[in-house]
Amino acid sequence: MLEDELLKWKLRRGSPEALARVYEKYVDAMLTLAVGLLNNRATAEDVVQDVFLSFARSARGLKSHGSLRSYLATGVLNRVRDRRRQLHRQAASLESVEEPACESAGPDQAAILAEEIDRLNHTVSQLPEEQREVVLLRLKANLRFRDIARVQQTSINTVLGRYRYGLDRLRSLLNGEVER
Repeated sequence: MLEDELLKWKLRRGSPEALARVYEKYVDAMLTLAVGLLNNRATAEDVVQDVFLSFARSARGLKSHGSLRSYLATGVLNRVRDRRRQLHRQAASLESVEEPACESAGPDQAAILAEEIDRLNHTVSQLPEEQREVVLLRLKANLRFRDIARVQQTSINTVLGRYRYGLDRLRSLLNGEVER
């Protein structure tokens, strides 16, 4: 993307405006990705904050030849993996995400929406880790399959298979076809 190339050029020259633009452009997508991977909003916010702090510190030396979205998503994925290892070491269980109810919805609609979000988050958390990462990187971070392959350090065919199997498993779980 042309805007990203211009932003990278400005970042290398120390532009605080470029750093602010990168943040405002990608923070929501990275937070959505982190929440989907961690199933815990507070931890996801910490991860995204860490990623952007690290990005801000290293912006002058940025040598990324790919998209900023892919670069940041890789950072989020790596931090999520680190956080999972940390949580496993501490034997802490992941909490379910608490999404705010839609403000325009009435109480009944908000309750139904919250239940559906909880069900979807729970179902996504049941996918094998590799499939969950591919599905969320594609659907939440809007990464291309070749970028996901680079992030996961695997072939594009493997990524495509993980995506297809992940979506099939989600459909089956949501339709009650698979024993949970």
